[in-house]
Amino acid sequence: MRILMTQDTDWSKRNPGQQHHIAERLTLRGHLVRVIDYDILWRSSEEKKLWSQRRVFSCVEKTVAGAKVSVIRPGMLRLPVLNYVSMLWTINRELMFQTAEFKPDVVIGHSILTNFLTMLWARMRNIPYVFHMTDAQHTIVPEHGLKPIAKILEKWNLKRAEVVIVINERLREYAVEMGARPERTKVIRAGVDLSRYQPQIDSRRARSRFGLGENDIVLFFMGWLYRFSGLKEVAEELRRSNDSHIKLLIVGDGDAFDDLRRVQERENMAKRLILAGKQPYEGIPGLIAAADICLLPAYCNETMRDIVPIKLYEYMAMAKPVISTRLPGVIREFGEDNGIIYVSEPQEVIATALELAHSGKAKVEGAKARRFVENMGWDSVVDKFETALNDIVVGSPRSN
Repeated sequence: MRILMTQDTDWSKRNPGQQHHIAERLTLRGHLVRVIDYDILWRSSEEKKLWSQRRVFSCVEKTVAGAKVSVIRPGMLRLPVLNYVSMLWTINRELMFQTAEFKPDVVIGHSILTNFLTMLWARMRNIPYVFHMTDAQHTIVPEHGLKPIAKILEKWNLKRAEVVIVINERLREYAVEMGARPERTKVIRAGVDLSRYQPQIDSRRARSRFGLGENDIVLFFMGWLYRFSGLKEVAEELRRSNDSHIKLLIVGDGDAFDDLRRVQERENMAKRLILAGKQPYEGIPGLIAAADICLLPAYCNETMRDIVPIKLYEYMAMAKPVISTRLPGVIREFGEDNGIIYVSEPQEVIATALELAHSGKAKVEGAKARRFVENMGWDSVVDKFETALNDIVVGSPRSN
């Protein structure tokens, strides 16, 4: 198959999501995958040009060696608000070109603006259009004033998709509420690379790298640092704790990084609150191995309510217990007594972690977590995704 994907974010620099794992493994199975993405990190780029030129990246691999995803990044005007205006123009031109030259058998949208244009060009070219939903998309638009428009476009995209593929049951309910047709909305859950994430990985190197002692209780979080992630609140509770052996290792960057840095510096907590920044993907299993307990302390807002972050499967595959706030999507996916320990708010994380560690329950809960995910390898996920795409392509008017 020839598969064209689009998304409103940076394919290469942002943390790998479900679409990366699936797209790269599809190329290993002989499918051709092209991605049109968007330079969402342009504000922090060292390149200061007002206009960025169109770029093409060949054989991109983030999660699997040997993957051959082609990424096309249209040019854009690097000015607030005008970046979206220019993005609409250049991505529209790119879609016109790709749907004519690449001749995809199916197009898959992941976001808002590019997804809307993707849907229009798919209809004009009579190409099956799939909405692959991993988040409640309009909720993560950074400009608050644009969220109502984004919600309208998201509904439009969902209503007109031949198939909507979501990653959990709560997100399916959300998609149907937003207009997706129930009979054409499928759940294909996230997976985990069980060959990469193994409990046997030696933790000593990573613990030594960050000055973590054998008797330290290490809490771990990785990913984009949203301000609603609850990490600042956890860090402040860490400061109040009298147990100097409990430490918090955070891997990633984002909006809350500077807030966390201020807590670290103001309270002289450099040895207890460790901000590792963004780390290479291949080193993540070793970093998780350094942890005793992993965290998802996010507030239950409209962005987090219905999703299940892939990192949870990676934590669990490493046989780590996870302390999570009571997010409905997470509870629906994992239930009770499967290695996830729920708290009502981020401020409860430190006390819960200390109780887990000192009672000896952390390893017991970690073993439950591993058992829950040990049949969720990416191969079975890609099998389901590939079958869904084949069914769509075979059933499309173009194939008859």
